[in-house]
Amino acid sequence: MRSRYRVHDPNAAHFITSTIVEWIPVFAASARCDLLVEALQYSQQHKGLQVFGWIIMPNHFHAIVLAPDLSGVIADVKKFTARRILEQLAETKCDWLLNQFAYYKAAHKSSTHQVWQEGFHPQAITGDEMMLQKLEYLHNNPVRAGFVASPEHWRYSSAHEWMPGAFPVLRCDDWR
Repeated sequence: MRSRYRVHDPNAAHFITSTIVEWIPVFAASARCDLLVEALQYSQQHKGLQVFGWIIMPNHFHAIVLAPDLSGVIADVKKFTARRILEQLAETKCDWLLNQFAYYKAAHKSSTHQVWQEGFHPQAITGDEMMLQKLEYLHNNPVRAGFVASPEHWRYSSAHEWMPGAFPVLRCDDWR
């Protein structure tokens, strides 16, 4: 792993990106998005994860997060979601997707399937300007992809959290 993609300052919030192998759109189904939200909520409640902004796209997610052991927490989130996604795919007999995760498994992996690409590309947030830039970037991701006209229309995102009367899917922490 290149050194620029390591958590060098455990006291800084980090912009992270985690991607599904071969950019397979596993999060096109809301039930699988809910698994990732559940893992993030659990990590907030039990592992000291602070979430300042987030979005789940069909084949990856971005978040701005902080945790005492950020690398360990994100590894646990990815391990949990991979296991649960594979279980859900088996239960629903979604064999074509299971076959993709088996086919694209890295040769050095001991498991039979691989859901996530390795790493999560943490970038330390160095100030308010960078925080706002990264929040704007992640919230506008579905707009740039042509999925929605406005960021707050994307369900699996913190973009609508600040809207009056909003019921956030995953509550964010205050970063100021």
